[in-house]
Amino acid sequence: MKTVIPAAPPLRGFATPSTPLAAAIVVIAVIAGMIAALSGTALAEPKHAIAMHGEPALPPDFQHFPSANSDAPKGGSISFAGQGTFDSLNPFIRKGSVPDGLWGRSSPFWSNNVWESLLVRNWDEPFTLYGHLAEFVEVPEDRSWVEFTMNPNARFSDGEPVTADDVVFSFNLLKEKGTPRGWYEKIDRVETKPGDKVRFVFGEGFDRELPLIVGLMAVIPKHATEPEEFGESSLEKFIGSGPYLIDRVDPGKTVTLKKNPDYWGKDLPTKRGFDNFDEVRVEYFRDANTLFEAFKKGLFDINVETDTTRWSSGYDFPAVEDGRVTLEAFETGTPRGMNGLVFNMRNPIFQDVRVREALTYFLDFEWINPSLYEGRYRRTGSYFQGSILSALGRPASARERELLAPFPDAVREDIMEGTYAPPVSDGSGRDRNNLRQGIALLTEAGYERRDNKLVHKETGAALAFEMLVRNAEEERLALAFQQALRIGGIDMSVRQVDSAQYWERILNTRQFDMMHWVYSASLSPGNEQVGRWSKIDADTFGRLNFAGVSSPAVDAMIQALLAAKSQEEFIDAVRAYDRVLMSGFYVVPLFHAPAQWVAYWTRLQHPEKTSLYGVLPMTWWTRQ
Repeated sequence: MKTVIPAAPPLRGFATPSTPLAAAIVVIAVIAGMIAALSGTALAEPKHAIAMHGEPALPPDFQHFPSANSDAPKGGSISFAGQGTFDSLNPFIRKGSVPDGLWGRSSPFWSNNVWESLLVRNWDEPFTLYGHLAEFVEVPEDRSWVEFTMNPNARFSDGEPVTADDVVFSFNLLKEKGTPRGWYEKIDRVETKPGDKVRFVFGEGFDRELPLIVGLMAVIPKHATEPEEFGESSLEKFIGSGPYLIDRVDPGKTVTLKKNPDYWGKDLPTKRGFDNFDEVRVEYFRDANTLFEAFKKGLFDINVETDTTRWSSGYDFPAVEDGRVTLEAFETGTPRGMNGLVFNMRNPIFQDVRVREALTYFLDFEWINPSLYEGRYRRTGSYFQGSILSALGRPASARERELLAPFPDAVREDIMEGTYAPPVSDGSGRDRNNLRQGIALLTEAGYERRDNKLVHKETGAALAFEMLVRNAEEERLALAFQQALRIGGIDMSVRQVDSAQYWERILNTRQFDMMHWVYSASLSPGNEQVGRWSKIDADTFGRLNFAGVSSPAVDAMIQALLAAKSQEEFIDAVRAYDRVLMSGFYVVPLFHAPAQWVAYWTRLQHPEKTSLYGVLPMTWWTRQ
């Protein structure tokens, strides 16, 4: 096929070329510009940051992130606690259990203390990354590739420079030996460029979030890593480029980090006000009660509380009463997420949406909340509860309806119109109206009562299933739900298993009927939704599509939110996605805390401004 290049149009604002050579130069420049535009590179230029939607909030000469105190005193120590144990220090592989505090790619609670990424998040924006190991980032308008210019000052803790070759090495190593990530397959090639640059070129199926995901990849030193041994669980003290070094390890119990006095990035704006402690310790305790007793004794410094009963009445020990421990509720600007009881739809009894919806009528939140949780929780109905992304209580916009039009049966009318809400009871624990509605749906689905049991009319099989739980708190909730189900003739057994057996059944064999899970949410949902809900991961062991959802509408809405260019398009896409998930009744919605509850010893002090995502302990400091 012959390619025809149209004649160059007159250039407005420029004098007409006076010589054939000048005219040729202009034509060549115009043609080059057209080719660049067609190849998606027209608007690519190195920048200090990249936002998922719109422009970064902070200018190139910003001095520090808003929720960090750049004048915070340095020195002292901070200690955290974990529950359980650990047997590895490699957070990038599936083998082994790793302590918190080493690598915090997607957690506002932890910084990248040992390893670092090309770009880092500003936790005061929904999803914007700023240059760190990479000084600049460059993407074309269509985001079909991303290029990073390495910071010439970046160093690993042994003094060796962090280079583009290390980035290529890290990607290949993590893809081959690390925890499987769906986005790895979207990378067509990775190549170094002159000037210590590295470019990731994306293949089919790429999305607009991919440049940011790549920017958050850990960079591992090529010169200090043995690829053949990397995939094995290890307590080796790995080398990174972060502000802390792994100092002491008591396997399974404690890991202690010490400040690297030669840390290369301490004066970067992305690090001002962070990493204020000389020492960071993470200590592990057997269970929640042991952990709490340790906090009361001052064995660690900060405790994010999730138990409402304990928050209401457990903090009455002397250190609270005399002011040595402070209790504080931090408001955040993020969605509450979906805390729910997840149906495994691989079980035939849960493949009928009427059965799944029916069971939501047996969860008596108005009784459970005061009886088990001191009345401190709020009911959850949306996967993006309490945020601008939530569809709950909002009628669908014209753009949402356009996105959903190819899937006319994917969203219920009341959810489309914004009139749906989770069932509300009279708080008695046996609300007759809710029970009647639940039984009516089960009758439609082919069940009837025989000898005080619900059985299927055709097969005679009882409506019976098992809920898998990990601890006493989950068991307490499960038993309350079990009591209500029994009234309706439904047999739910409850089985508590240890952590290893739990994850084996949940992730690797999918041998469970129902489980309790919290789907965390952010203001920038993206590729993580693929792993949670997409068809491609429904039957892939090791992935997080626990429910086994395989829905063309779900997949299409995920693609829509990943393809959105403007904030308005993104909000409409996420709300449409929320409506599809709510209409699928893939979980029995539970509840959420109205704020982030934190107890800490008052020898610590925190910045005045709380980040959009909550507390950032690595911006705290020791009170002088």
